[in-house]
This record gives sequence, structure tokens and C-alpha cells, in this order.
Amino acid sequence: MGAKVTLLAYTPSPEQTVAMAAKLCYSKSDISAVREGLDEEKTASFLDMLSSLGHQSPIEHASFTFGIEGISRACSHQLVRHRIASYSQQSQRYVDGTSFEFVTPPKIEQSPELSKLYNAALETEMKAYEELRDGLMAANIRQYAKDNGLAIDTDADDKKVIESFKALDKAKCSAFEKTANEDARFILPNACTTKIICTFNARSLLNFFEHRCCNRAQWEIRDVAQQMLLLVKEAAPHLFSKAGPGCVWGNCPEGRMSCGRAAEMRKKFR
Repeated sequence: MGAKVTLLAYTPSPEQTVAMAAKLCYSKSDISAVREGLDEEKTASFLDMLSSLGHQSPIEHASFTFGIEGISRACSHQLVRHRIASYSQQSQRYVDGTSFEFVTPPKIEQSPELSKLYNAALETEMKAYEELRDGLMAANIRQYAKDNGLAIDTDADDKKVIESFKALDKAKCSAFEKTANEDARFILPNACTTKIICTFNARSLLNFFEHRCCNRAQWEIRDVAQQMLLLVKEAAPHLFSKAGPGCVWGNCPEGRMSCGRAAEMRKKFR
């Protein structure tokens, strides 16, 4: 399926908002007059000035909220390392992982032999997760039934014990399920898909794009970053006109670890 990125919300008139903040820094304007005269041309002029001076704090006044789905937990772990942002992620405690969807790396997908091995491993983990989850739930139910004198056949198999208890106390059964998920999720793989909503300010986004649009970034988060960049370029084209990997407007910051394709990257992102 692949990652899907949606721009859910952003600061109204983000470029003008940044220009207002910049104007306040460099003029005697009162707050009530800070918006005056900020037409499209003047706004672009302020943004160009900020870029030339390296003055990025006014850029922080514009924020962008993304919905990201179909990415792996391996990718989301990289994403949340960008600490100047806010995140809300789908919980593996509250969401059943019995039949999880998963991401397959392209190089594995291209090989029938490796795909077979990969899928078999994930099917084993799904089955193990279900058995662990059910076993943990049933153990809690059996103890609860014993302590409270409930008329449940505790000698039945785990699924029947769960079904019997659910018919008696659906809410309590749901609570036991969440407790079981807490421990069963420890064996879920990084391949599991997840959903996440994240909010970045524009300055943090520029840093994110510099690192994650780079050829040396892992393929999955690089795809996410490039989708995010296309979306914010539509919302604030001048603000993100120079966004992209570090090599686009200067020397490659990776030094000896460079991919050696700076010219290609400049052509692509400019």
C-alpha cells in the first residue's frame, strides 16, 4: 500500500504570519499595524531577508499538521526522534494486533524467495501474538472467576473462557483485553503499520527535510518526507522554496558519507 501523507491543517496565511513576525523584529510597527502593507510581494521580500540573514525564529510561528498512515513502526520510531514536534500515535495497547497490517521493504518484495520467508515469519508472529493475548486474558479471567465465584468453566480452552466471561461482563472483559495487549505487543515486529498525527513548526520542518529528504535517509521515511514537502510547498511555496536535502543549496553536509549525487538532487528539488 505504501505511506499516505495528508496535510490536515496549518496556520492560516502561513507566509504572511511569518512576515508579520519578521516585520515586528525590524521595524517600529505597532502590533495593530504589523499586517499593513504585507501584500504578496512584500511578504516574499521579508521571507527572502530572513533566509539571507539566517534568522529563522520568525519561521516558527507557522505550523503544519500531518496525518501519516501505512508506515511501519520502524519508520515512526525515526519520525519521533525529531523532538521539536508534537505526535499522537495509534496505540498497540488499545488496538488489537491479532491481524496486523505490515510494510514489506521493496528489496524483499522483489524476491519471491525472500518474500515467502518474510511473510511466513510475520504469520508466525501473528499467531503467537493471538495465543499470548488469549492466554493472558484467560489467565486473568480464571483468577477473577475464582475470586468472585463466577459460574464459568475455567477448564475450557482460552477462547471459550473468554467468550463465556464476555457474555457475563463485557466491560471487564475489555479491560482484561487491554492488559493482555500490553504484554502481548512485545513480540509485534517493526514491520507493523501504524498511524500518526504530527505537528511541526516551519523551522523544524526545514531541518526535517534537510535530513530526511537526503539519499542517505532510510527509504521509507524519505518517501514520507518528500510527500510532506510537496504538500507544504503548495500551502507556503515561498517559505519552502529552498527546502530539501542539505546539498540542494550548498555543499553536501554528509562529508565522506555523501551519496555522491548532489547534482542530481539539486535538479530534483530545485
